[in-house]
Amino acid sequence: MIENSIPRATALHPLHRLWRLLPPEPRRRLLARATSFVAPRPDRHPPRESGSIGVVGEVTRASGLGEGARLIHHALRTIGVPSCLIEAGVGVPGERADLEVADPAGVGGGGAAPGAALVMVVNAPGMALAAIHLGRRTMRGRYIVGYWNWELPVVPENWQIGLRFVHEVWVPSNFTADAVNNLLPGGRGPRVRVVPYPVATAPPMPARLDRAAFGLPEDVVIVLVSASIASSMARKNPLAAIAAFRAAFGDRRDRLLVLKLGKAGHYPDDLAAIRAAVADASNIRIETRTFPSADNHAFISCCDIVLSLHRSEGFGLVPAEAMLLGKPVVATAWSGNMDYMDPDSTALVGYTLVSVSDPRGNYEVPGAVWAEPSVVEAAGQLRRLADSASLRAALGARGRAAALNRLGVGKLRDAVAGIGVTSALGTSRSGTSVPAL
Repeated sequence: MIENSIPRATALHPLHRLWRLLPPEPRRRLLARATSFVAPRPDRHPPRESGSIGVVGEVTRASGLGEGARLIHHALRTIGVPSCLIEAGVGVPGERADLEVADPAGVGGGGAAPGAALVMVVNAPGMALAAIHLGRRTMRGRYIVGYWNWELPVVPENWQIGLRFVHEVWVPSNFTADAVNNLLPGGRGPRVRVVPYPVATAPPMPARLDRAAFGLPEDVVIVLVSASIASSMARKNPLAAIAAFRAAFGDRRDRLLVLKLGKAGHYPDDLAAIRAAVADASNIRIETRTFPSADNHAFISCCDIVLSLHRSEGFGLVPAEAMLLGKPVVATAWSGNMDYMDPDSTALVGYTLVSVSDPRGNYEVPGAVWAEPSVVEAAGQLRRLADSASLRAALGARGRAAALNRLGVGKLRDAVAGIGVTSALGTSRSGTSVPAL
């Protein structure tokens, strides 16, 4: 096993470590309820027309929600809607210092023009804390959209609190829409719209880096598993990926599995379990460095197959990006990724539904199930693709076409018009400079 280590600079803050010592579910309930009592509420009857949008979230973080906020901001500008990014999380120095972010206490309230709608890419339990961060001046006089993502068929009880801070909800997949709609018996409550992350509007742009730049060998077929351990190791399921690779190829030196693990240094027990599963395999590599976006896309481009044996996904950004890069994807045939995947565009893996068991406690929701993908079936798909460069190329091309077709701006454009932001729709301004709002 070869391992590249995570930099020390990404270690957790001591207060964050102390907070994580509390059991997950009581911790979440405490935070959501405490903040909801003091957080400013939006207007009951907000303005329904606006010429611009502020995109709120952990916009400078290297996280799924952070990337979602950045994608929406970019797509809004592409379709001609003036947009600004507003940080409402705990920024991490150096993660995305290149972004222009509006000051939440700025002139006019929140850095967004008076009356501008807010799209808050913040999951329901965090809405109150985000509202506190933004302040009353920013929350009032605006139409508020919560953009929420969830990875199970049911949402936790504390998501009810988030409904107090939104006028409607956008979600990235039909899978998540069904879960959120369970909060709204009889259809009562905020409208829920499916608005996929518009990944095809800002397709991956790899840096000009080859395998040698990453220390990867030239003469092997590389299978890539890319996942953030912070997103739950049980859900991302890298141990099944290791098992499938070893079943498919054993110790073959012309096959290499690369496990690119984000935030691995924050979860030493999970990383230890992965190392134990890898053992002394010479054809499995662990990569924990954090790359800039263009370098990360180059890293994906250097690999031959992308593998995601997830137990559940609300959307699945990494597989979507891999498809846009023309890489063949092997993935579990369940949850949010099935909005843009099918048997023609992806090597899908069968599964059985099982009760959720998450040692970290993040996904322990009564009655929840997720997928247990077939390791045997995944091994077969890996062998089939690894043995044929032409098959990989054909599947990658079909996957790219499917992602381009299904992950554009159409649903976002409709949603923006639906909340009354119509003044600039239809005018492409991609790449232009939009004044701060």
